[in-house]
Amino acid sequence: MKTVQVLQLGTEDFSKLIQVSDCAEWYYEPDFSELPKKDMDVVILDREVSAEEADYLIRFSRAYTLFITENVLLKKDDVTTQLFARKMGRRLSDEELSCLLKEDLPDYFSGSYGEKYMPQNVSVAQGFQGKVSWRGYESVDLTGDYGAELTQIVFWRNNIPVEGNQAIEFWLEYKKDNTVEIGLEITLFTFGYGTDPKVQFNRIFAENELDEIICVVNKSDNLGYIFISLQAKGQGHLRVTALHDRHSRRGKGNFMPGGGRAVTSEREEIFYYFDPGNFKPPLNVYFSGYKTQEGFEGYYMMRKMGHPFLLITEARLEGGSFYLGTKEYEDMIEQIIREHMRQLGFRNSEVILSGLSMGTFGALYYGCRIHPNTILIGKPLASIGDVAENERINRPGTFPTSLDVLHKICKSLDPEAVSQLNNRFWDEFDRTDWSGTRFAAAYMIEDDYDGTAYEKLQTHLKNADARIYGKGLHGRHNDNSSGIVEWFVNQYREIMRKDFEQRNILDI
Repeated sequence: MKTVQVLQLGTEDFSKLIQVSDCAEWYYEPDFSELPKKDMDVVILDREVSAEEADYLIRFSRAYTLFITENVLLKKDDVTTQLFARKMGRRLSDEELSCLLKEDLPDYFSGSYGEKYMPQNVSVAQGFQGKVSWRGYESVDLTGDYGAELTQIVFWRNNIPVEGNQAIEFWLEYKKDNTVEIGLEITLFTFGYGTDPKVQFNRIFAENELDEIICVVNKSDNLGYIFISLQAKGQGHLRVTALHDRHSRRGKGNFMPGGGRAVTSEREEIFYYFDPGNFKPPLNVYFSGYKTQEGFEGYYMMRKMGHPFLLITEARLEGGSFYLGTKEYEDMIEQIIREHMRQLGFRNSEVILSGLSMGTFGALYYGCRIHPNTILIGKPLASIGDVAENERINRPGTFPTSLDVLHKICKSLDPEAVSQLNNRFWDEFDRTDWSGTRFAAAYMIEDDYDGTAYEKLQTHLKNADARIYGKGLHGRHNDNSSGIVEWFVNQYREIMRKDFEQRNILDI
């Protein structure tokens, strides 16, 4: 069980009055005398706080993890009220407080973890006599007769380790003919000291149950392992796209407390995390880059800015698919951004879209829809077809995901597909009215992924009423990430200072 840092401020120490989960590392501070200079996973207030305490909690706590008891009064314009709003706090009854401390604290562990089974760890059952096609990280396709009863068709090697009392979530991406029925079998083995493994849990989840995330909890204190197989019956085509496993917060959020999730009709996921910060413009939207470990990127960088921020990430293919997808998928990303703009009451001119590497494409592509104040990018990738084409000669074996992206979007790897994928972005870019938008880019001069991105941005913006400037660093795409990030962060701060913070002072 992971340790959870819990801070309580109040006149009575709850840990001496209420049963507290063994996961808690408890800090009780009645008078704010010796608060540790580190992030708290959970903060519980049983009294109002001073301005000094509020400043501390803004720095060392996360949104969605602040709880107040019924003893705390929230007065208009009071610092406690402001803190409660900034941290998306929640008021608890005595019963809810007891449940939080006894049962729910383990769900507020720090960090996050998610992964997708590698395609090479997928095995087709020996008894299957149909046709099997492997499509890189995109999918495994099966066509044939699966029998009249549910029978194992696919299983995943390398069992998943599960700590004692840990919850694991599963999400299966698949497509199939209506003539095929499936079920997901999950078996949890636990190990005691000096004893043989025991089956703690075994169940076949029916097809309709797979419309929701499956959560399995290791209810013992011992280490366990999970084995998963896919069963099928009927005849036809079955595409197994991906099986994801993630450390679960049991409904408290995806990857982070408060993390959101949207799913298309084709079972493709989008994840987002919103922190309202100081509620003042701009809204900083950050698209995660390539990540084989699933989860959000840039949290601490964005939180330090102090302003509202929105993190967006995805988990398709190996490390992401550049936020490209069906109309439903792309509309969903736009709606997520616009919903948080509406929630804050911000205009397009009060938004910054940003990202690094793969995330730069998300910022540029959805910038065509949002028309933000600024698109701030590091190591820009714009012509994704060229990124895939460069895998063969310029960058052999370095980024094969680009080939999966090309095939997923265009259903081909030929030169026409390369042009089609490039044009999908540039046609949209050239149709956009960029008046009033700033482009700021740090780029690698000898970039081996997309060596023409910055130059093409300049060319395509030549007759647009937009500003563009950048900084070039020598090296290939991944040769100087620290230099790119340093410039990126400095530009973020300078843009916010000049365009928003100084304006806010003048408005006062």
